[in-house]
Amino acid sequence: MSPTAVAALFALLLLVVVIGFLVIGTYNAVVALRNRIAKAWANIDVALKQRHDELPNLVEAVRDVMAFEQDVLTEVAERRAAYSDRDPIPRQAATSEATSEAVRHLFAVVENYPEVKSAANVAALQAEIARLEEVIADRRELYNDQVFRHNTRIAQVPANAVAGLFGWTPQPFFATDGDERERPAVELREA
Repeated sequence: MSPTAVAALFALLLLVVVIGFLVIGTYNAVVALRNRIAKAWANIDVALKQRHDELPNLVEAVRDVMAFEQDVLTEVAERRAAYSDRDPIPRQAATSEATSEAVRHLFAVVENYPEVKSAANVAALQAEIARLEEVIADRRELYNDQVFRHNTRIAQVPANAVAGLFGWTPQPFFATDGDERERPAVELREA
């Protein structure tokens, strides 16, 4: 074999090894990002379930005193019931945001009832749900950061070629649509 053929074979082998390392490194990096997204979503899901478990307790605690505010209580119950962890992430995000808005509406109405607001169990439930809302917001931010990293990575060269080979597509952000960003109108009724 001539020295030129050996050099060409060596160059070809080196090129194959470099491309192999590039593909393997890119694949592993994207898999790690996909796993971080799954973990971040699982953490959101846990907080959403905790909030959904607390909402019936809050509704029950204020139901008797707020008898004529049934529409507010019904709204919270309906929004809570609409959530399904089997829905696609964008639908879960929208349902979660709608539930958060219904809870904020309920908290605003509770402020007008000193006897409800001062009840220890209601205050404790409000504090716990408010804490869970903060946890959800923090976890949502982490999830969206991981999605951003993933989507950016699979759009960049050479990862976009590897993403095409494995059928990887951008992941959805935990976002709301325009209707859910608007603050709800709160109507307060006199007792």
